[in-house]
Amino acid sequence: MAEGLGAAGLVLVAYPLHAPGRPDKQRDEHFPAIEVPCLFVSGTRDTFGTPEELTAATASIAGPVTHVWVEGGRHELKGADEQVVAAARDWLGSLG
Repeated sequence: MAEGLGAAGLVLVAYPLHAPGRPDKQRDEHFPAIEVPCLFVSGTRDTFGTPEELTAATASIAGPVTHVWVEGGRHELKGADEQVVAAARDWLGSLG
């Protein structure tokens, strides 16, 4: 994902952990190789990965992980632009 980029961190908005209705086909095989801090911003009603599924999958990430949940948000996070931007801004500011 960030391999060779020299990234200080990753911001992942509405990460598609799996196709809707296909939690058995998760897109997380690369997570253990991620060593930089990560921010995941997702909706609590995202059909591409529930908060429980995403939290469990991101536990394999080597670097520190922060989750921000948009209450009631679906995958497109419609109407949550300000919340997403604020979460990313605040988190990026915390990286130092």
